Amino acid sequence: MTADSTAPQTDFASDNYAGTHPEVMSALAEANRGRAVAYGDDPVTARLATTITEHFGEQARAYPVFTGTAANVLSLQALLPRWGAVVTAATAHIVTDEGGAPEHVAGLKLLPVDAPDGRIGPELIDAAAADLGDRQRAQPAAVSITQATELGTVYSAAQIRAVSDAAHAHGMRVHMDGSRLANAAAHLNLPLRALTVDVGVDVLSLGGTKNGAMGAEAVVVLNPDAVSGVEYLRKSSAQLASKMRFLSAQLVALYDGDLWLRNAAHANAMATRFRTLIEASDSPIEVTRPTQANAVFAALPAGVADALRTRFRFYDWNPATGEVRWMFAFDTTEADVDEFAAAVVGALPR
Repeated sequence: MTADSTAPQTDFASDNYAGTHPEVMSALAEANRGRAVAYGDDPVTARLATTITEHFGEQARAYPVFTGTAANVLSLQALLPRWGAVVTAATAHIVTDEGGAPEHVAGLKLLPVDAPDGRIGPELIDAAAADLGDRQRAQPAAVSITQATELGTVYSAAQIRAVSDAAHAHGMRVHMDGSRLANAAAHLNLPLRALTVDVGVDVLSLGGTKNGAMGAEAVVVLNPDAVSGVEYLRKSSAQLASKMRFLSAQLVALYDGDLWLRNAAHANAMATRFRTLIEASDSPIEVTRPTQANAVFAALPAGVADALRTRFRFYDWNPATGEVRWMFAFDTTEADVDEFAAAVVGALPR
């Protein structure tokens, strides 16, 4: 993807551009009162532990970290033997946008598979399993899925169950990159548990930053029998926060209540509103992918994207085809959407 770094600040480039939700800021201010024991032995982190079990069951354990990349790498390290490899979509964030961190930091082998809509099906897992027992090949030992996917699509609970069943049948574990799990849950109107532990996911990278946090994610171990050593890997990977209460406070603000759902549902609604406006305009824009979370993908005629970027930030997804990606966040307003939709339609050739 490419973006114009000199463009104005009005943006539809990424939900990472959004600020911190006021309720999260209030939680940080509250956590800043007085002193607290370091490295997670504090009341706020204890409250996070309770919050996570309320969402995912008594067996679930949360390990706050600073970034989504760290959550993904630590989760996969904790699932895999040294000879193991990870089956994942070729469009997954761990493949395309983490700077080789799974390979560089963890020494993992990624096995990208072609998933045109971003979702892996059981047949792709079965095909990868053909390498099991071949000592010349890295052994596929885990499957990583992204919810919602990098292409804005959402796995149904049944689709995740099919992935988990196929993976487990071959002795593989299942990781979910849930940086936008809240958006998927809002789209499906399902609780977080229904899309994770109830359908066989073993470990989850639980998102916060894209959904209103200042900068907090978590490794959530859902199946303790499948995952080991996170507490040690977190330290050795420079992700054990000394003042962990400030990471935990952000996640408690999001998940101890319904802020996670309110934020995600709003972002999804803004994406749907934008798509509806574009399609109602009878413009020649081709919306290229389903709008199931907080992203809209479309193909624009030559020159239109560059014209729009004099006022708005957004990414080219595939410059060869003119496909772009527009993202919407918890702080996107209806006025933002309406202005941008009018600008897009107005920039089209007559």
